[in-house]
Amino acid sequence: MLRSLTILKRLLSVALTLARYDVLFMFERMGIAPGVVLLARLIPVGRARGVKHMRPGQRLARALHDLGPTAIKLGQAMSTRPDVMGDEIAEDLTELQDRLPPFPGKEARRIIEEDLGGPIEQFFSDFDDEAVAAASIAQVHFAKTIDGEEVAVKVLRPSIRRAFKADFQLMETIAEWVERARPDLQRLKMVESVKALQDTVRFEMDLRFEAAAADEMRENFKDDDYFYIPEVKWPYCAKRVMVLERLHGLNVDEPEKLIEAGHNPNQILEQASNAFFNMVFRDGFFHADLHPGNLFVLPDGRLAAVDFGITGRLDHTTQRHLGELLLAFITRDYRRVAEVHFEAGWVPMNQSVELFTQAARSIAEPIMGLPQNEISMARLLAQLFEVTEYFSMETQPQLIQLQKTMLIAEGVGRNLNPNVNMWFLAEPFIEKWMRKNLGPQARVKAVAEETRDTLLRLPRIVANIEETLQDVSQNGLKLDTGRNRTGYSGFTGWLGWVVALGLGATLLIDLLT
Repeated sequence: MLRSLTILKRLLSVALTLARYDVLFMFERMGIAPGVVLLARLIPVGRARGVKHMRPGQRLARALHDLGPTAIKLGQAMSTRPDVMGDEIAEDLTELQDRLPPFPGKEARRIIEEDLGGPIEQFFSDFDDEAVAAASIAQVHFAKTIDGEEVAVKVLRPSIRRAFKADFQLMETIAEWVERARPDLQRLKMVESVKALQDTVRFEMDLRFEAAAADEMRENFKDDDYFYIPEVKWPYCAKRVMVLERLHGLNVDEPEKLIEAGHNPNQILEQASNAFFNMVFRDGFFHADLHPGNLFVLPDGRLAAVDFGITGRLDHTTQRHLGELLLAFITRDYRRVAEVHFEAGWVPMNQSVELFTQAARSIAEPIMGLPQNEISMARLLAQLFEVTEYFSMETQPQLIQLQKTMLIAEGVGRNLNPNVNMWFLAEPFIEKWMRKNLGPQARVKAVAEETRDTLLRLPRIVANIEETLQDVSQNGLKLDTGRNRTGYSGFTGWLGWVVALGLGATLLIDLLT
């Protein structure tokens, strides 16, 4: 009862903020708490300044910013869902900046000392109390270690975990209400999406995970001379503190300054394109927050990235499906676009391949027919997700995250050179990857890998079946299992064949690699 009252109180507070920006339509559209919405309309809260001249999405972005860190994270997630929000609102939400006023340097020092277990002078010879960047979860200070290394120190906001926990309880409740009130929206998996966002934020609030992500990405690009990831200073990292090598460079969104410093924006754009392609298709591990504030150009011309709190992963199967999807769109083979969706299991098998082919054509032709520099693969994916509502396609979180990252990357590319398409710059990498991963040899290897994995799981499956049979037998159902009554040993003969086949698949993979 007390929890319900707390949620209703917080819900009314949210509704009043939405009312100030005239965006209560969000609750009305979803069928959320009509009584609370009516009350929020009746209470005179006044209108925020400038609301009259804003688009709905801009008003919503301002309201979410006022509601604090959790709402900002939610708004950023909503910006990737034009299928839910509509194109215009989703586009406006992409401008929602994760920036908040910094907390005092004195608090940052206290947190560092608590987590590292000693006075700050024990670790840093110099520490700048003024934060250089402040976001919803953490802020960054420049410092020098006792060894004289220049570093960037990221410190978690005080009491941020408690605030996020309370807000996510409200978000889960709202998602449950929406799914009950609007069964047609259940395919969007709102409850599951909220939990996924909660998991992402929980990882962000343990800076050791972010340090591990940075370290992994640095390892992935150690042999690439065009893209740089700063070194993690592990002795200074803890749950609420992360220390990275400090970078000196220019922001990627300042092309005039880049040119003045002797850099070529086209070369930087090509580096960004190649880096993103390698993250997604080579490594299956990508930086999912590549906005201009996180990208720098170093004095030697290399592109560098920071802030690894949000990353994404793609397994080999999804990488392969995405590669085939990209190739099919580039060649305008819309039948293959449809087939990939069915083969990947993204669209139920009871849907029509022919109708999906028609839908893919209706989306892609207006985009693929544009001049090369105006083609947006992110927009193409977004519209594809939108139309899949007609085909009962369930939400694919990994693809949504990738589409959001592509949208941000395209914005960086347009800023560097609006006349060049960053995806077409990566064409040599795409062709090489296609030959390696989508050719006949690669298909045989993929089948062999899947066969091996399945076969190597069979002994455990068989053991589970045996346990189930024995349990049923003990509960009174008499089964004459003959020589199998002894359990696992009854399967020894054919399990030998299973293991042999598994080893054969492994050898085949080794020969093909």
